[in-house]
Amino acid sequence: MNPKNPFNQQRPIENVKKVLLVGSGKGGVGKSTVSANLALALKAKGQKVGLLDADVYGPSIPRMFGAINQKPPVDENNKIKPIERHGVKLMSMGFLVDESQAVVWRGPILFKAMDQFLRDVDWGELDTLIVDLPPGTGDIALTLAQKVPVAGGITVCTPQNLALADAKKAIDMFSQVQIPMLGIVENMSSFMADESSEPQDLFPRGELNAFIDAKGLEKMSSIPFMPKVASGSEAGFPIMASSPDSMISKEFLKLADKVIVALKD
Repeated sequence: MNPKNPFNQQRPIENVKKVLLVGSGKGGVGKSTVSANLALALKAKGQKVGLLDADVYGPSIPRMFGAINQKPPVDENNKIKPIERHGVKLMSMGFLVDESQAVVWRGPILFKAMDQFLRDVDWGELDTLIVDLPPGTGDIALTLAQKVPVAGGITVCTPQNLALADAKKAIDMFSQVQIPMLGIVENMSSFMADESSEPQDLFPRGELNAFIDAKGLEKMSSIPFMPKVASGSEAGFPIMASSPDSMISKEFLKLADKVIVALKD
Protein backbone atom coordinates (compact mmCIF):
# COMPACT_ATOMS: atom_id res chain seq x y z
CA MET A 1 0.00 0.00 0.00
CA ASN A 2 1.35 3.39 -0.96
CA PRO A 3 1.06 5.66 2.14
CA LYS A 4 1.13 8.74 -0.10
CA ASN A 5 -1.95 7.61 -2.01
CA PRO A 6 -4.84 9.80 -0.71
CA PHE A 7 -7.36 7.14 -1.73
CA ASN A 8 -5.94 4.75 0.89
CA GLN A 9 -8.18 6.60 3.38
CA GLN A 10 -11.37 5.29 1.77
CA ARG A 11 -13.80 3.44 4.01
CA PRO A 12 -17.25 2.30 2.88
CA ILE A 13 -20.29 3.89 4.51
CA GLU A 14 -21.93 1.29 6.72
CA ASN A 15 -24.88 -0.42 5.00
CA VAL A 16 -24.58 1.76 1.86
CA LYS A 17 -23.97 -0.31 -1.28
CA LYS A 18 -23.24 2.41 -3.86
CA VAL A 19 -22.31 6.09 -3.77
CA LEU A 20 -23.14 8.16 -6.86
CA LEU A 21 -21.93 11.73 -7.33
CA VAL A 22 -23.93 14.22 -9.40
CA GLY A 23 -21.82 17.22 -10.39
CA SER A 24 -21.60 20.15 -12.74
CA GLY A 25 -18.96 22.66 -13.65
CA LYS A 26 -21.24 25.63 -12.97
CA GLY A 27 -24.38 26.56 -11.11
CA GLY A 28 -27.79 27.07 -12.62
CA VAL A 29 -27.86 23.95 -14.81
CA GLY A 30 -30.39 22.05 -12.70
CA LYS A 31 -28.04 19.66 -10.94
CA SER A 32 -30.12 19.53 -7.77
CA THR A 33 -33.31 19.04 -9.80
CA VAL A 34 -31.70 16.08 -11.55
CA SER A 35 -30.37 14.69 -8.24
CA ALA A 36 -33.76 14.95 -6.54
CA ASN A 37 -35.75 13.38 -9.34
CA LEU A 38 -33.17 10.67 -9.99
CA ALA A 39 -33.38 9.74 -6.30
CA LEU A 40 -37.15 9.47 -6.58
CA ALA A 41 -36.89 7.51 -9.83
CA LEU A 42 -34.52 4.99 -8.23
CA LYS A 43 -36.97 4.73 -5.32
CA ALA A 44 -39.76 4.04 -7.83
CA LYS A 45 -37.60 1.22 -9.24
CA GLY A 46 -37.59 -0.45 -5.84
CA GLN A 47 -34.30 0.83 -4.49
CA LYS A 48 -33.59 2.14 -1.01
CA VAL A 49 -32.20 5.61 -1.67
CA GLY A 50 -30.51 8.40 0.24
CA LEU A 51 -29.72 11.91 -1.00
CA LEU A 52 -26.89 13.92 0.53
CA ASP A 53 -26.94 17.61 -0.31
CA ALA A 54 -23.22 18.39 -0.30
CA ASP A 55 -23.69 22.00 -1.41
CA VAL A 56 -22.82 23.41 1.99
CA TYR A 57 -22.93 27.05 0.87
CA GLY A 58 -26.16 26.88 -1.14
CA PRO A 59 -28.25 23.87 -0.10
CA SER A 60 -31.49 23.51 -2.05
CA ILE A 61 -32.64 19.94 -1.32
CA PRO A 62 -34.63 20.89 1.83
CA ARG A 63 -36.79 23.30 -0.16
CA MET A 64 -37.18 20.91 -3.08
CA PHE A 65 -38.51 18.22 -0.74
CA GLY A 66 -40.70 20.50 1.36
CA ALA A 67 -38.51 20.06 4.42
CA ILE A 68 -37.48 23.62 5.27
CA ASN A 69 -36.97 24.21 9.00
CA GLN A 70 -36.89 20.47 9.70
CA LYS A 71 -34.29 19.44 12.26
CA PRO A 72 -32.92 15.89 12.05
CA PRO A 73 -33.15 14.03 15.37
CA VAL A 74 -30.15 12.46 17.09
CA ASP A 75 -30.47 8.96 18.54
CA GLU A 76 -29.03 7.54 21.76
CA ASN A 77 -25.79 6.66 19.93
CA ASN A 78 -25.34 10.28 18.79
CA LYS A 79 -26.17 9.29 15.24
CA ILE A 80 -28.08 11.82 13.13
CA LYS A 81 -31.30 10.43 11.66
CA PRO A 82 -31.99 11.62 8.11
CA ILE A 83 -35.17 13.48 7.25
CA GLU A 84 -37.37 11.29 5.04
CA ARG A 85 -39.59 12.68 2.28
CA HIS A 86 -41.34 10.79 -0.52
CA GLY A 87 -39.54 7.64 0.61
CA VAL A 88 -36.02 9.12 0.21
CA LYS A 89 -33.67 9.73 3.14
CA LEU A 90 -32.24 13.26 3.10
CA MET A 91 -29.36 15.07 4.74
CA SER A 92 -28.32 18.65 4.11
CA MET A 93 -26.59 21.57 5.76
CA GLY A 94 -29.94 23.28 5.16
CA PHE A 95 -31.38 21.19 8.01
CA LEU A 96 -28.74 22.47 10.42
CA VAL A 97 -28.68 26.22 9.69
CA ASP A 98 -31.38 28.73 8.85
CA GLU A 99 -32.03 29.16 5.12
CA SER A 100 -30.99 32.83 5.27
CA GLN A 101 -27.84 32.18 7.31
CA ALA A 102 -24.52 32.21 5.46
CA VAL A 103 -22.10 29.35 6.05
CA VAL A 104 -18.63 30.91 6.17
CA TRP A 105 -16.20 28.05 6.57
CA ARG A 106 -12.64 27.31 5.60
CA GLY A 107 -11.44 23.96 4.27
CA PRO A 108 -10.76 22.03 7.52
CA ILE A 109 -14.23 22.74 8.95
CA LEU A 110 -15.75 21.84 5.60
CA PHE A 111 -13.90 18.52 5.58
CA LYS A 112 -15.11 17.75 9.11
CA ALA A 113 -18.71 18.50 8.15
CA MET A 114 -18.51 16.18 5.15
CA ASP A 115 -17.03 13.45 7.31
CA GLN A 116 -19.91 13.83 9.76
CA PHE A 117 -22.47 13.59 6.95
CA LEU A 118 -20.83 10.35 5.84
CA ARG A 119 -20.02 8.74 9.21
CA ASP A 120 -22.35 10.23 11.81
CA VAL A 121 -25.60 9.91 9.86
CA ASP A 122 -27.56 6.70 10.35
CA TRP A 123 -28.41 6.11 6.70
CA GLY A 124 -29.66 2.59 7.37
CA GLU A 125 -29.60 0.14 4.48
CA LEU A 126 -29.29 1.93 1.14
CA ASP A 127 -28.85 0.61 -2.37
CA THR A 128 -27.70 4.01 -3.59
CA LEU A 129 -26.60 7.20 -1.85
CA ILE A 130 -26.74 10.11 -4.30
CA VAL A 131 -24.48 13.04 -3.47
CA ASP A 132 -25.57 16.36 -4.93
CA LEU A 133 -22.23 18.16 -5.27
CA PRO A 134 -21.77 21.92 -5.17
CA PRO A 135 -21.02 23.65 -8.48
CA GLY A 136 -17.43 23.64 -9.64
CA THR A 137 -14.49 21.38 -8.91
CA GLY A 138 -13.54 22.29 -5.37
CA ASP A 139 -12.66 20.61 -2.10
CA ILE A 140 -15.86 18.68 -1.45
CA ALA A 141 -15.58 16.31 -4.42
CA LEU A 142 -11.94 15.59 -3.57
CA THR A 143 -12.82 14.99 0.08
CA LEU A 144 -15.58 12.55 -0.85
CA ALA A 145 -13.32 10.70 -3.27
CA GLN A 146 -10.70 10.32 -0.55
CA LYS A 147 -13.14 9.30 2.19
CA VAL A 148 -15.43 6.74 0.53
CA PRO A 149 -15.40 4.41 -2.47
CA VAL A 150 -17.50 6.14 -5.14
CA ALA A 151 -19.18 3.89 -7.70
CA GLY A 152 -19.63 6.56 -10.36
CA GLY A 153 -20.30 10.15 -11.32
CA ILE A 154 -22.78 11.96 -13.56
CA THR A 155 -22.26 15.43 -14.97
CA VAL A 156 -25.25 17.69 -15.60
CA CYS A 157 -24.94 20.21 -18.43
CA THR A 158 -27.18 22.49 -20.47
CA PRO A 159 -26.78 22.56 -24.27
CA GLN A 160 -24.82 25.77 -24.78
CA ASN A 161 -21.02 26.07 -24.97
CA LEU A 162 -20.91 28.33 -21.92
CA ALA A 163 -22.08 25.41 -19.77
CA LEU A 164 -20.05 22.84 -21.70
CA ALA A 165 -16.78 24.65 -20.96
CA ASP A 166 -17.39 24.19 -17.23
CA ALA A 167 -18.81 20.68 -17.60
CA LYS A 168 -15.52 19.62 -19.18
CA LYS A 169 -13.79 20.64 -15.96
CA ALA A 170 -16.21 18.56 -13.90
CA ILE A 171 -15.57 15.55 -16.13
CA ASP A 172 -11.82 16.05 -15.79
CA MET A 173 -12.25 16.33 -12.02
CA PHE A 174 -13.95 12.92 -11.88
CA SER A 175 -11.05 11.49 -13.85
CA GLN A 176 -8.41 13.04 -11.59
CA VAL A 177 -10.03 11.68 -8.42
CA GLN A 178 -10.46 8.22 -9.99
CA ILE A 179 -14.27 8.23 -10.13
CA PRO A 180 -15.82 6.33 -13.07
CA MET A 181 -17.73 8.70 -15.34
CA LEU A 182 -21.13 7.19 -16.12
CA GLY A 183 -22.27 9.88 -18.56
CA ILE A 184 -23.85 13.26 -19.08
CA VAL A 185 -27.40 14.43 -18.45
CA GLU A 186 -28.40 17.23 -20.80
CA ASN A 187 -30.84 19.27 -18.74
CA MET A 188 -33.11 21.98 -20.12
CA SER A 189 -32.44 20.52 -23.56
CA SER A 190 -35.47 22.42 -24.86
CA PHE A 191 -38.41 24.43 -23.61
CA MET A 192 -41.92 22.98 -23.52
CA ALA A 193 -44.80 24.93 -22.05
CA ASP A 194 -46.59 21.61 -21.48
CA GLU A 195 -46.50 18.06 -22.77
CA SER A 196 -48.49 18.92 -25.90
CA SER A 197 -46.15 21.76 -26.92
CA GLU A 198 -43.53 21.64 -29.63
CA PRO A 199 -40.01 21.72 -28.15
CA GLN A 200 -38.15 25.00 -28.62
CA ASP A 201 -34.47 25.65 -28.02
CA LEU A 202 -34.00 27.39 -24.69
CA PHE A 203 -30.27 27.98 -25.25
CA PRO A 204 -28.14 28.33 -28.36
CA ARG A 205 -26.97 24.89 -29.43
CA GLY A 206 -23.31 24.31 -28.71
CA GLU A 207 -20.85 21.49 -29.23
CA LEU A 208 -22.11 19.17 -26.49
CA ASN A 209 -22.98 16.29 -28.81
CA ALA A 210 -19.67 16.54 -30.67
CA PHE A 211 -17.78 16.58 -27.37
CA ILE A 212 -19.68 13.54 -26.07
CA ASP A 213 -18.93 11.62 -29.27
CA ALA A 214 -15.26 12.59 -29.26
CA LYS A 215 -14.80 11.50 -25.65
CA GLY A 216 -16.80 8.30 -26.03
CA LEU A 217 -19.19 9.37 -23.29
CA GLU A 218 -22.88 8.55 -23.04
CA LYS A 219 -25.63 11.13 -23.07
CA MET A 220 -27.74 9.37 -20.48
CA SER A 221 -30.78 11.61 -20.83
CA SER A 222 -32.07 14.80 -22.45
CA ILE A 223 -34.58 16.48 -20.17
CA PRO A 224 -36.66 19.42 -21.40
CA PHE A 225 -37.57 22.38 -19.23
CA MET A 226 -41.23 22.72 -18.30
CA PRO A 227 -42.58 25.39 -15.94
CA LYS A 228 -44.31 22.78 -13.79
CA VAL A 229 -40.93 21.20 -13.02
CA ALA A 230 -39.70 24.47 -11.51
CA SER A 231 -42.96 25.23 -9.71
CA GLY A 232 -43.10 21.72 -8.26
CA SER A 233 -39.57 21.98 -6.89
CA GLU A 234 -40.39 25.35 -5.32
CA ALA A 235 -43.45 23.81 -3.67
CA GLY A 236 -41.56 20.82 -2.28
CA PHE A 237 -42.86 18.29 -4.79
CA PRO A 238 -40.30 17.29 -7.46
CA ILE A 239 -41.91 16.23 -10.74
CA MET A 240 -41.33 12.55 -9.94
CA ALA A 241 -43.45 12.99 -6.80
CA SER A 242 -46.12 15.33 -8.15
CA SER A 243 -46.57 13.82 -11.64
CA PRO A 244 -45.03 10.33 -11.72
CA ASP A 245 -46.70 9.52 -15.06
CA SER A 246 -45.58 12.70 -16.81
CA MET A 247 -43.28 12.73 -19.83
CA ILE A 248 -40.40 14.17 -17.81
CA SER A 249 -40.87 11.62 -15.02
CA LYS A 250 -40.64 8.88 -17.62
CA GLU A 251 -37.30 10.37 -18.73
CA PHE A 252 -36.05 10.19 -15.15
CA LEU A 253 -37.21 6.60 -14.88
CA LYS A 254 -35.22 5.75 -18.01
CA LEU A 255 -32.23 7.51 -16.49
CA ALA A 256 -32.67 5.44 -13.32
CA ASP A 257 -32.62 2.24 -15.38
CA LYS A 258 -29.33 3.29 -16.96
CA VAL A 259 -27.82 4.16 -13.58
CA ILE A 260 -28.85 0.81 -12.12
CA VAL A 261 -27.20 -1.03 -15.01
CA ALA A 262 -24.06 1.12 -14.87
CA LEU A 263 -23.62 0.59 -11.12
CA LYS A 264 -24.32 -3.12 -11.18
CA ASP A 265 -21.43 -5.21 -9.86
